[in-house]
Amino acid sequence: MYKDIVIVSAVRTPFGRYCGTLKEFDYFDLGAIPMKGVLDRVKVPGEHVKEVFWGVGDTSVCKDVYTSVAARQTLIKAGLPHETPSISFDKACVSAMSAVHYGCRAMVAGEIDCAIAGGATSFSQEPLILRGLRWKGFRIGDVKLEDPLFALGYKDFDPVSVTTDKVAIEYGVSREEQDEWALRSHQRYGEAWKSGKFEDEMMPLEIPQPKKDPIVLKIDEQYRPDISMDALARLPGIYGCKGVTAGNAPGLNDGATAILFMTRKKADSLGLEPLAEIVSMASIARPADRMAEAPAFAAAKALAQAGMTLDDIDILEINEAFAAVPLVSTLKMVDQDRKKAKKLREKANINGSAIAIGHPNTASGARILMNLMYELRRRGGGYAMGAICGGLAQADACILKV
Repeated sequence: MYKDIVIVSAVRTPFGRYCGTLKEFDYFDLGAIPMKGVLDRVKVPGEHVKEVFWGVGDTSVCKDVYTSVAARQTLIKAGLPHETPSISFDKACVSAMSAVHYGCRAMVAGEIDCAIAGGATSFSQEPLILRGLRWKGFRIGDVKLEDPLFALGYKDFDPVSVTTDKVAIEYGVSREEQDEWALRSHQRYGEAWKSGKFEDEMMPLEIPQPKKDPIVLKIDEQYRPDISMDALARLPGIYGCKGVTAGNAPGLNDGATAILFMTRKKADSLGLEPLAEIVSMASIARPADRMAEAPAFAAAKALAQAGMTLDDIDILEINEAFAAVPLVSTLKMVDQDRKKAKKLREKANINGSAIAIGHPNTASGARILMNLMYELRRRGGGYAMGAICGGLAQADACILKV
């Protein structure tokens, strides 16, 4: 359990649809937007940031594909001092939440008192890959390019959608339940956006257009206001799945997030009001094909560390890596008692999640924390828990107090 580590600022870009409005953003420029914005919001000079922890799942989208030191290039673009240490790391979808976790560990160790954590992803910038040509002595014939986004997952394992589908079937989570959850995500997002909830966390982006007025992006492009159960039901399963479809899964999205957090003593010295206290953070790993239930294990660990139970949590979000993930994980969290799971889901993903918001994977963990934090503040306080799974069944969870 942590003590006296607080978030003082948190912001993100709108999340763009695959090959959408953000498709031409340079990767470092994209990440620098919230990294700079999180400091500007509270007027904290970059000199106070002792380290940057940055989730980077894919450096092939960077101009410098080989050893791009993405965190360092991003922080320099954001105007932080060149003397700021940083680390870029890959824990897939877990990355941005783990980034906060690593910063907390450094604070507990007494090494730093202020950090920025977050991440950026640009699926739209993903290149096609040509392997082996360097040493195969190619002379004539067709060349085959590989698309890393096709059957997204890991080459030595089944696609993550397939393993999720199998676990959902095991837990008795139906295709209809998954479609209903996807519809709910869009509906909840639409309600939250119309009421202005996302204005707390989202920076509108002005995007220049050739020979036209700039586009101002101030909504997540993945959101579909006209979605319906009939439309969802018509979609086929992907890669042979019985329940997982493109409609009850998130998109391949572009976006970036950043959180500024520090010791309470540091916040007091800067005259900053803490927005939330970080109570507990946990990281776990499960067998590689059990991703759908992994958030439940991370949540259980975070609760145990804090000496809390699910009854103490006012709101929670389990990232919608697929609709099956929160459905399976909530069942696991209550020992597969469906009545209890239904009650637990009433306070879960109340503003929608990745299916409607989008899932730029190495940025999403920080988005979950800021959305929960701002929601607690609108409610006047309480406890929130966020949990997120990542490729090959790692997961993180965090408990916040306002």
